[in-house]
Parts: sequence; C-alpha cells; structure tokens
Amino acid sequence: MTQVRRERKGNGNSQENEVNSEARSNLFFENLEWLSTAEAAVYLRKFGPNGIPSVNAIHKLVSQGKIRRRKFSGKLYFKRKELSYLIECSEA
Repeated sequence: MTQVRRERKGNGNSQENEVNSEARSNLFFENLEWLSTAEAAVYLRKFGPNGIPSVNAIHKLVSQGKIRRRKFSGKLYFKRKELSYLIECSEA
C-alpha cells in the first residue's frame, strides 16, 4: 500500500504549497490511465484521519455501485476517466 504524506513548510505559505502540491499531483494523474485503489483514493481526495488514503472508502463506493472496478492479478484498478466523470457528475 502506498502512503502519502502531506508536507507543510514553516514559511507560512501553506496555501501556496497546497496549490503547488495539487499541480504536481494533477500532472502525475494525467499520465496514468489506470489507478490502483490507493491512487484512486488520492485522486478522489478520500483520506483517513491520519492522512493516509482511505482504501476502505473506495471499497465502499465499489460495493454501492458508484465506481466500476477491474481486477487484474488479484488487485483492483480504476479508470481515471471514469473517476473524473464521477467527480463531474456529483452534486455539490
């Protein structure tokens, strides 16, 4: 399982750092068509209280039929375009 750390620098520009971090993550996801469960959690911004991506939240969305999953070699994978569509169609 991949762990994601949230970094905060002590220079007081946490909002600027957050924007730069988001830009880097968007570039990362643009190059991927298939996402693992942990990557899907990061893409959908599903984090647990400790800052680690919530794989259980993704499993719950799968069991509710909100996300379509594919299984390769015993692991779940998700299409980035379908996750983007889920975000676009969700109600605010």
